[in-house]
Amino acid sequence: MTKIALFGTSADPPTAAHQAILEWLSEHYDWVAVWASDNPFKGHQTSLEHRMEMLRLLIEEIKTPRKNIRVYEELSHLRSLISVKKAKELWGNEAEYHLVIGSDLVNQIRRWYRLEELLKQVQILVIPRPGYPIAEEDLEALRSLGGKCIVADLDAPAISSTAYREKRDKDIVTQPVKEYIKREKLYV
Repeated sequence: MTKIALFGTSADPPTAAHQAILEWLSEHYDWVAVWASDNPFKGHQTSLEHRMEMLRLLIEEIKTPRKNIRVYEELSHLRSLISVKKAKELWGNEAEYHLVIGSDLVNQIRRWYRLEELLKQVQILVIPRPGYPIAEEDLEALRSLGGKCIVADLDAPAISSTAYREKRDKDIVTQPVKEYIKREKLYV
């Protein structure tokens, strides 16, 4: 069965941590579908168009033999359930879908749109993020709703898009993303 990782992210901007996660996903999944989306629980500084382009630049730098990572703009939606529906239109119902979320979202996911319906269609893959411990009771709450949750065996770098926006730490974005930000005059 084809295993597909669905990785919707704010990517405002995408960082070296996003890149490390994508590299890990590429090794563990047949296909990695990536898109920028607006999180209804966050504010965003940059348009989806710019965030999608920065994700493309980030992915171009990843050297994997499988070449199985791609930006899928058509999957971008405010609601993950709609993104999953669109993914099933692309790959069908026979694939195994894993919705990738950071550990910072494990507690938040219980407030997501039609969560129980979403949990019937995907497994949740939690990516550990430094500073956001994964509480077993949060995972159990998802499981009690019918969700299948697994935690990735990955130590993502302790960097975030928020740190870039707040501190302008240019070391947390890759060179092509840094150049794009400068050229497009983003985050000024």
